[in-house]
Order: sequence, then C-alpha cells, then structure tokens
Amino acid sequence: MKKYLAEMIGTMVLVLMGCGAAVFAGTTQPFAEVGTLGVAFAFGLSVIAMAYTIGKISGCHINPAITLGVFLSKRMSAKDAGMYIVFQIIGAIIGSAILYVLAKNSGSSTTLTGANGFAEGSLVTALVAETVFTFIFLLVVLGSTSKNGAGNFAGLAIGLTLVLVHIVCIPITGTSVNPARSIGPAIFDAIQGGKALCQLWVFIVAPFLGAAIAAVVWKAIDTDKA
Repeated sequence: MKKYLAEMIGTMVLVLMGCGAAVFAGTTQPFAEVGTLGVAFAFGLSVIAMAYTIGKISGCHINPAITLGVFLSKRMSAKDAGMYIVFQIIGAIIGSAILYVLAKNSGSSTTLTGANGFAEGSLVTALVAETVFTFIFLLVVLGSTSKNGAGNFAGLAIGLTLVLVHIVCIPITGTSVNPARSIGPAIFDAIQGGKALCQLWVFIVAPFLGAAIAAVVWKAIDTDKA
C-alpha cells in the first residue's frame, strides 16, 4: 500500500505543479508569465523532485503510460500495474481539485485545471503527436532505468526528457503523454462547461499505444541479458 500511496502523492504533485504553471503563468495569462518553456520545466522539475522523493518506494511512475511500459517489459506484476494506475488517477483528480479551488477566482484565461485539447480538424495530428512523444519519453524511461542504465541519474534524465517533450508538444495538444494527467483536469474542465472530456479518449489511447510500442522497441534493442 505504501508504494500505491506514493504514486498517488507523486501524481498529485505533478498535476498540481505542472498544470498549475500553465494555469497561473502560461502564455497569455494575466500574471507574470513563464510561457511554454516555463510550463515545460514545471512538469519536468516535478518529475525530478518526485523521482528523488518516492523513487525508492514505488519507482516513481506517476504516469499510467510508464506503468504499462514497465509491465510490458516484465518488470512488475499485473496486480501492481493495475493498482498503480488506479492510484495515479486518484492522485491526478486530487491535484486537479486543489488547482480548481485555487484558480476558479484567479482570472486565468485558460481552463482552470490545464486540461489537454486540440483544435477541430486536428485529430490525426493529436493522435500522432501523443503517440510519438510518449514513445520517445518511454524509451528514455526504460533505457535509463534498465540494469546498466543511468542509475541515480535516471530521474534527471527522465525529467529533462519530459521538459523536451513539452517544449515541442505544448502547442499541439498541451502535452499529455500521461493519461492520469489528462483525466483529472478533464473532469474539472467539465464542471466549468468545457469540452475536454469529449477529447479525453485521445489522451488515453495514444499514450498507451506509444508506451506499448516503446516496450516492444526497447526489448528489441536492449543489450542487457534477462
């Protein structure tokens, strides 16, 4: 149970800090903005912080796509994978709830929970972007956490890769590469009357697909002996 709770807390922090940066300080906000680069670093730094906080407890997945990739790589049981995902989603909902309370009277010009979305007619673009960038992200995760990977620097490598992914993908979809990160904000976006729930399936299917592809590719190119 400790590792499940760690995943819940870690995902809550990721959503609160990453999405919070977008809500309070992203581009066009009525506050001192940090822009796309600042939001990208908020997500990446959240991962780095949690990696060195709960990594020893749960491995710090804080992302159902990572959990799927690790499961398909035969590094965890189906039971643990399922429980990780459940608690990650709970954590994302808690983080979104906190952010919603903080932002509802803030005057933010974006969705109050940083929900993902894409423009009408851009479905294929969104699917491709989320699949490809999750694939890249998961490949780094699997490689850096492998037996002869980055060791104690794995958290840093993973966090900085997430920064890189966000820099490119934020203008396309707001960047998910993490189903839990999308589910929590979408629920509270619906409370505001937003349409994020209608597009949510893309931010679940595409990251899972990208993770599955990454697991297959990593197995094919990994040089470590089982």
